[in-house]
Amino acid sequence: MRIGLIAGNGQFPLLFSRAAREKGWEVYAAAYVNEAEPLLADTVTALEWLHLGQVKRLVRFFKRHGVDQAVMLGGIRKTRMFTDVRPDLKAISLIAGMRSTHDDGILSAFADALEADGIRIRASTFLLPELLAPEGCWTRRKPNRSENADLLLGCRLAKAIGRLDIGQCVVVGGGSVLAVEAIDGTDATIRRGAALGQGNAVVVKACKPNQDRRFDMPAVGAQTVATMAEAGATALAVECGQAVVFDRQDMIGLADRHGIAVVGIPMEEEDEPPIGRK
Repeated sequence: MRIGLIAGNGQFPLLFSRAAREKGWEVYAAAYVNEAEPLLADTVTALEWLHLGQVKRLVRFFKRHGVDQAVMLGGIRKTRMFTDVRPDLKAISLIAGMRSTHDDGILSAFADALEADGIRIRASTFLLPELLAPEGCWTRRKPNRSENADLLLGCRLAKAIGRLDIGQCVVVGGGSVLAVEAIDGTDATIRRGAALGQGNAVVVKACKPNQDRRFDMPAVGAQTVATMAEAGATALAVECGQAVVFDRQDMIGLADRHGIAVVGIPMEEEDEPPIGRK
């Protein structure tokens, strides 16, 4: 069995390639320069380094190795999209035909173009379902009443900004919106919001309502909690079943040491998500 891996930054591509190899898959990785981890070379059958925009070269790499299905894992720093792109004619044609250049629009158009070339894009968690966020309170401390109210507001706001394809993370404190994720990413959003909250800030990370679950799912991990502890945020809510959690045990241990409450909750169109429910 063969699977293609389109790899950005972070640990997700490494986790996937190791899990796939253990399950008998041959992994052929197309990795983005200055984004993907060099260690990826040790965990895959073959690797091709690419620059953003080299779509034709990516397709040729997969075709050469008989790959007809792939996953898209890891992030691309959005600031690089304005400074380090080498679009080929296929990429230019793809962009010219797009109605939207928001995150989801770009990724969906890219996935559709690959599928038109006979490369099916699989869900990012199809070999690692255990990474999906479970429901309930994960930490020793539950959110208190004030945090619950802010998390509830954050859930609604996260879904609202998601519908506009702005971001996946919001920071709330004292009933006010402190920060909304933009091009700077989740960690920067937490720092901005918590600085304004001055010890009264909670974080919500949610899947966009129209999110294509094949890619760009919300992700949290030990680094998220470390950033919260440094910045002074006190509680985190993650959408259960719709977000990826890395280093879960390390994340929980770190949260417990800093007294941070972490919960996984459903965030569908319900009025009162059960934030503190076990």
